[in-house]
This record gives sequence, C-alpha cells and structure tokens, in this order.
Amino acid sequence: MKARVLVTHPGDKLQSYFGDRALDALHAVAEVRLNPQARDLPTEELIAAAADCDALIAYRQTPGPARLFEALPRLKAFIRCAMDIRTVDVPAASACGVLVTQCGPGFNAAVAEWIVGAMIDLARGTSRYVQAYQRGAPPMPVMGRELRGSTLGIVGFGGIGSTLAPLARAFGMQLLVSTPQRIEPQGGVRQVELPVLLAGADFVVCLAPANPQTAGLFGTAAFAAMKPDAFFINASRGELVDEAALLQAVEAGRLAGCALDVGMAPDQMPGPALARHPRVLATPHIGGLTLPAIEYQALETVSQLTALLQGRMPVGAVNARAASRLRQAGWGPTT
Repeated sequence: MKARVLVTHPGDKLQSYFGDRALDALHAVAEVRLNPQARDLPTEELIAAAADCDALIAYRQTPGPARLFEALPRLKAFIRCAMDIRTVDVPAASACGVLVTQCGPGFNAAVAEWIVGAMIDLARGTSRYVQAYQRGAPPMPVMGRELRGSTLGIVGFGGIGSTLAPLARAFGMQLLVSTPQRIEPQGGVRQVELPVLLAGADFVVCLAPANPQTAGLFGTAAFAAMKPDAFFINASRGELVDEAALLQAVEAGRLAGCALDVGMAPDQMPGPALARHPRVLATPHIGGLTLPAIEYQALETVSQLTALLQGRMPVGAVNARAASRLRQAGWGPTT
C-alpha cells in the first residue's frame, strides 16, 4: 500500500506553487490527496483532511502547531515546501515523533534578477512613466541614474547575495558587503561594517536572514545613516524593517525611494501604506515566483518523501533524531 500524502496548497495556488511536474512525480510514489479549497485550511479542517495521512507536504503558509501533531497519530512527516519553518512548532513535532523537513533555496537567481530589475526601475522611473501613459497623463521626464559607477550595498551575503554580486559587477557597480561571515576577496567587492555600507551605498539591499538579532535592523537610525539620494530595497523578510520608519524616511525625502517584495502584511506582503506611496516600488512577494524556482522546491519535497520511503533520511531534515514515528513504521533509517 502506498503512503498517503496530503498536499496542503490551496487549490488556486497548486499550479503556481507546486506544479504539474512535481505533482506527477508525487503520484508515482504515493497516494495523493489535495486541499479541495481555494484557501488555507485552518488547523481543525487540516486535521480532518489529514486524519489517515502518513505525511503532509505543507504550503509555505500552512502552520504546524502542537495541536496538529498531537491530533494526527498516523502522521510521520511534515514536509515544508519552503525554507521558512518558523510557523512550525518543531519541539512539539519532536515530542510527538514527527519529522519536520525544509527545502533548500531554489530561488537565488530569481530573487537576484528581481533586485536588478528593481534597481533599474528605481534609477530610471520606468514604472512611473508607464503608469502616467496608462492614466492618459503626459509623463514628466526626470533625469535618470545609471547602475554603472554606482555603489551597491548588500546586507547579508548568503545564496541570493552571492548570486547578485556578479550580476551587479557586470553592470559596472562597486559593491560593499556587510555580513557576519568572512567572504573571499574579489574584485570590486569590499566587506565593511554596516555603518560604512549605509554611508557609502547608492542602493542598499537587505538580504540578511530573519532572526532575533536582525529584527528591526532597518529603522530610523539606519535610514538616517543612508545618503539622501540612496534607494533601499528589501528582498529578505518584512520583520527586518520598521515599515513606519521607512515610510517616514521616504515621505521626508531622506531616501530617494525604495523597492519592496516583502513586508509585514499577510504572506510577507509589503504593507499597504508603503505600497501605495508614489516613490515605492512594491511587488506582492513574487521575487522567487518563477517556474524553475518553484519546481526546485516542489520537486525537493517529492525527493524528501521518496528518500524516507526508501529508508534514507533526506537532506533538509530538521529533527531527525526525534522522528520516532518513522522508525516505528519502518520509514527512513532504522538507527
């Protein structure tokens, strides 16, 4: 008998955030059940839908509270189709013997390209001209700026930052990088402390990880330390930025503008007050929404499940030692 798996993605998000290729691969290894609703299932509905399931492939917004693991004695694995597991109660899952997994970053190129597009749009005012034409208003030409010769400050230098760096260098930009880990020397790139980066960059891109140390990293003091003609871009997480302070800085002219793909609204969307400001370029958390990026993570969830069914612990396992239900059912490694 095949393992039974519930894919929690809302019906209207399944194509965009999972896709046919991954779904076909999943059908080949498991009995698949889908979320029949065009919405996220609240916990009690999710419990009912997954009552006889061995695993959940969880949409990025599906939480994993203690109640879920306690109410599903057959559940062996909570497989997150995303990197972010902050809404999963991992200690509770461990106490119940449920394995939690997360996906790797398949979106580095997609988000890096979004940042380049945002920088060009901010520097040249492309969206403002388009909107003026669409309103039937005569656009007012404004002197643009070039990326070539500008300085890009990258705060956080993980997968996205290291993918962005050569793209920016190809445009002729100089780079300042602020990150805790030491980076290898490379032409046109200087590793500096954050105050030096803020004072020297024409574009400041927030790519730092979200954790207690980085919460509110960009607030009144950070924006005041930036050049008044600099642009701010957030492609990391909303909680790293004080949105009220950012809005105040933009309105007061202490920044030339900003681009946001994330924010404090639901599903990491930019906040409405910021998004509608004329000097803000906002997109609805779509930096990583490309077919290769989505397929990467969706297919990884299938690979993780397949590994478990074949007696292997998958890459991405968060609490492998605590996954006692796997061993009891003969899934994954026996030791």
